[in-house]
Amino acid sequence: MPYSTVIFDFDGTLADTLEESRRIYNHLAPEYRLREVSAEELPVLRNFSLLELLDHLDIPKRKVPSLLSRGTSLMRGNITNLPLISGIAEILPELRQRVDSFGILTSNATANVDLFLKAHGLRQHFDFISSTSKLTGKSKHLRAICKTFSVRPESMLYVGDEIRDVKAAKKADVPMAAVTWGFNSADSLRILAPEHLLHTPAELLGLFSEG
Repeated sequence: MPYSTVIFDFDGTLADTLEESRRIYNHLAPEYRLREVSAEELPVLRNFSLLELLDHLDIPKRKVPSLLSRGTSLMRGNITNLPLISGIAEILPELRQRVDSFGILTSNATANVDLFLKAHGLRQHFDFISSTSKLTGKSKHLRAICKTFSVRPESMLYVGDEIRDVKAAKKADVPMAAVTWGFNSADSLRILAPEHLLHTPAELLGLFSEG
């Protein structure tokens, strides 16, 4: 494939943060007068878009920025103990050799991502970490990354695990590799017709020829 730059989402794509995110959400729920989420409910939630999720959990949009900020701050205390997605550590070094640049675009805090990558010995592979405080602001950042690195949108691949990632990539005219090992289900991602739908990290490496 002609991709020279790979941009990764973080939560659910590189880092297995789902259970930690649920724990933090449940910790904050009483303060925000929200109901808690059980582990048994997650399979159903995996089919929802962001707006559907907020509606299902009855979370007012006005509370989302505060929840996101508080949540990322609380995650920092345990971020170095969280696991990588299984199989990611094995493919990243080789994949990095096959492209010109590696980056991360996330709704998490850059400090969290930096700590996590260093804890797993992977920070040196990434040229930059970019964060957006808005859950729906990734398309603007993807376009900015293209401009900053003088990369044509069609030469950049965004790798993410959520419906909102696919929508952001399409809005920015950036090819998308939607991964099914994160938050949203394979069926919910497939409906949006991403350029690639991947079930294992090894499949991501398979998109890039050697040399």
